[in-house]
Amino acid sequence: MPLNIVLVEPEIPQNTGNIARTCAATGSVLHLVHPLGFTVTDRHLKRAGLDYWKDVTIVYHDSLEAFLTLHGQQKLWLSSTKGLRAPNQVEFRLDDWLVFGKETSGLPRSLLEARPDALIRLPMRPGTRSLNLSNAVAVVTYEALRQLGWPGLG
Repeated sequence: MPLNIVLVEPEIPQNTGNIARTCAATGSVLHLVHPLGFTVTDRHLKRAGLDYWKDVTIVYHDSLEAFLTLHGQQKLWLSSTKGLRAPNQVEFRLDDWLVFGKETSGLPRSLLEARPDALIRLPMRPGTRSLNLSNAVAVVTYEALRQLGWPGLG
């Protein structure tokens, strides 16, 4: 059973393309929550994902509310600079959901406040705002897969 990577209202097509490539390499399912800041036919999106699109399972959700209605009972790990624990300080399980917010503002405050125990953050030097979204997704995804013993990966 793969991990689920959730992008809430992603804005930059190249980031989403790179994340799709990570999903293809790891067998993770990519969930895109509307509104998107681009069209799925955007040439930058396709170029960043190169020839990996055929290897990615992508699920679209009309809104964050629609996503939460379907999957809100699942184990959601919320990536945020407001989190207190690093990914290596939590226990990931197969079929976890790794949730990331839009590049300019992250996840909605209401979601973060509703699930404080689910917040994780990547450690950074003081004064550093955040990592690029596609880099953050790769780091968290690979930490989760490392903990799980690299399921399905050679």
